[in-house]
Amino acid sequence: MKVIASSLRKGNIVEIDGKLGVIITTENIHPGKGTPVTQMDVKRIADGVKLSLRFKTTEQVERAFVEDHKHQFMYQDGEGFHFMNMESYDQVALPADIIGDQAAYLQPEMEVTISLHEGRPVAIELPPRATLEVVETEPAIKSQTAASSYKPAVLSNGVRTMVPPFVTTGTKIVVQTADGSYIERAKE
Repeated sequence: MKVIASSLRKGNIVEIDGKLGVIITTENIHPGKGTPVTQMDVKRIADGVKLSLRFKTTEQVERAFVEDHKHQFMYQDGEGFHFMNMESYDQVALPADIIGDQAAYLQPEMEVTISLHEGRPVAIELPPRATLEVVETEPAIKSQTAASSYKPAVLSNGVRTMVPPFVTTGTKIVVQTADGSYIERAKE
């Protein structure tokens, strides 16, 4: 199915030169002069090669037909990450290279969307937010205000992020799963 390049988003599956690839990042660039372009990084599914592509925003790109199914994360072992289909209760194991950096945000019983192309898992989409506990951070300095600066913190999944000064060790916070950035303090 052909779609215009500017409509593609992170996680979409595209066909480039007859090979499938998942979009890692995408950015629409509108220069002052000249034609607007869409810049994207695509990781080929077959061999993991990362490509940097640029299209005119109105150019047609082949988007692969994929089926999205809700799955629940169960556990991780030597074979990979195991998920259960929420409708059929079938289990599927995904290798670590499909999950990538998002593995740190997987929590037991988390609902995710797995994209299948011709019955083969090719991509995963996590919920946009995850609640995690701060396990290590510096104490707040009295003169510091909430708007002035952020301080480094380590979360319960091992990811480092920046948090406001009022966040202390043991506080549960909500972060974006895309980049680990702080959103808000978790509501109990």
